Amino acid sequence: MEPYVTEDTISAKREKWLEHIAPFNTHAMRLDREKAALLVIDMQYFFLDPASPSYTCGGPAILPKLQKVIHAFRQANRPVIYTRHVHHPDHLDAGIMAWWWEGMCKEGTPESEIHQDIAPRPNEKVIFKHRYSAFYNTDLETVLRSLKVEELVVAGIMTNMCCESTARDAYYRDYRVFFLADGTGSVTEEMHLASLLNVAFGFAWVTDVDTVSAQLGY
Repeated sequence: MEPYVTEDTISAKREKWLEHIAPFNTHAMRLDREKAALLVIDMQYFFLDPASPSYTCGGPAILPKLQKVIHAFRQANRPVIYTRHVHHPDHLDAGIMAWWWEGMCKEGTPESEIHQDIAPRPNEKVIFKHRYSAFYNTDLETVLRSLKVEELVVAGIMTNMCCESTARDAYYRDYRVFFLADGTGSVTEEMHLASLLNVAFGFAWVTDVDTVSAQLGY
């Protein structure tokens, strides 16, 4: 099956997505660089390898976009926080997910690593999580409070799973959420677009990489 988006088509697709959700994407916000952090969710080889049972075809298309927004946050000296979705090799922490999904991303394996093109720097926080939301049973909230972050830019994969779940949990905790239409990816365009509509309606300002980078001054 052909991917619904590629590096060459993502900019044009973004404009169509933003136009489609515009009637509900009404809570416009401007990023405050002194209060913002970037969250890069699950950009691991497990989800980016076409041979994986959990391959997310929208993932490779967003890599150049993520490179740009990560660079902007680093240049602005603002936090870039990563997540890795992993499970114990013996599924000790898998629970219902072991039944729900065909494959599990096991901790310590090459496929659990973040893609080399956007790899975290040694001083950047990596959150290890076992469920969709990056807030669930992790120290993400503690880290954000310690950094005095009030605005969270959500990027990564999958749009409709871990990205949306995290955006919802961030909203519940009173963070202002910026959700990147061209910095998140899913397995089908229908799922991606439905999630953009959902988060715009109730949880976040759906925007794009160029806008966020420009508001950081890059």
